[in-house]
Amino acid sequence: MDRSHGTFGSSARYGGGVMTDRIGKEPRTDFGQLLLRRLLGSVLRRTRLRQGRTLREVSADARVSLGYLSEVERGQKEASSELLVAICTALEVPQSEVLRLVSEDLAAAEGLRRIVVSGSRADRDVVAAA
Repeated sequence: MDRSHGTFGSSARYGGGVMTDRIGKEPRTDFGQLLLRRLLGSVLRRTRLRQGRTLREVSADARVSLGYLSEVERGQKEASSELLVAICTALEVPQSEVLRLVSEDLAAAEGLRRIVVSGSRADRDVVAAA
């Protein structure tokens, strides 16, 4: 472990088989998948910043400690469904919108793109970008 960065090198493993490709890169599972908690935290932070709100304001409205909200935004803590409801309510954004943005970020990170052929839900699909 690189103690100065708090990350593991490419061959190191811990806990549930999570590793990084290089120091400072996004942690990935053994299957190369991004951790959802990091994507969720990123979406929540972007949403808050777009609203011009501080961590303190949102943590007070959500009734969650400032430190814990910060850890959720940085992807260091998993947000329970109850906590996600509280944060989304404080941000005045539907959970479905937050989860849609997480899904889009995940698809982009996996090298996928969304193709919408028509306006109907049945015609929407996510396909490999090649």
